[in-house]
Amino acid sequence: MASETDHRPSTGSTWEAKQVYAMAVVCLLVGLAIGYLFRGSQSPAPAAQATSVPPSTPAAAAGGHMPSLEEMKQMADTKAAPLLQKLKSDPKNTSLLLQIGSIYQTSHQFKDAIGYYDQALAVDPRNTPVRIEKASCMYYSGNVDGAIGQLQQALRYSPKDANSLFNLGLMKWQGKQDVKGALAAWHELLQSNPQLSPEQKAQVTKLIADAQGKR
Repeated sequence: MASETDHRPSTGSTWEAKQVYAMAVVCLLVGLAIGYLFRGSQSPAPAAQATSVPPSTPAAAAGGHMPSLEEMKQMADTKAAPLLQKLKSDPKNTSLLLQIGSIYQTSHQFKDAIGYYDQALAVDPRNTPVRIEKASCMYYSGNVDGAIGQLQQALRYSPKDANSLFNLGLMKWQGKQDVKGALAAWHELLQSNPQLSPEQKAQVTKLIADAQGKR
């Protein structure tokens, strides 16, 4: 579950590779999970959809070596190669696009992932889960405003989507220090999603209390 951290993306900026890598790892360590935090209540998606985020960090190799961004890119390219070959003959195959996007996303190659999510959204612009994945990648890349814009677009298609509202609150709080905007998103989440479990409601309520305490 998410918790506050002082390591926030620079609004509207493009980070250097090392900064992006550091931000993604820090977010994992402190639990700043931007993604499908409400698996049971997400909006309908196509048969194949992107995997949940935050991106996983590849296990350190023997000797404690943590892969560099370049090494992670090479691993992602290798894993995606057979899917990219299939995509050549079927460029609008949403399932393939999402699989490829997920590979690059989990390897911290966020710009590459965004490109494939964009292609999937060109085929199905109303796909809320994919738009959330794109927003997550933009956020981890340091483009907080762009990420928020993607979630707002998702909410225009699915105004009650729990994941979009949850992440919108997180990004406004953590990325923009906009407590008022975060609280509005989370209150709307609770009001418009009565089907949330007691545990999910408790998580959102705790975030509201934490944000109010830091106002």
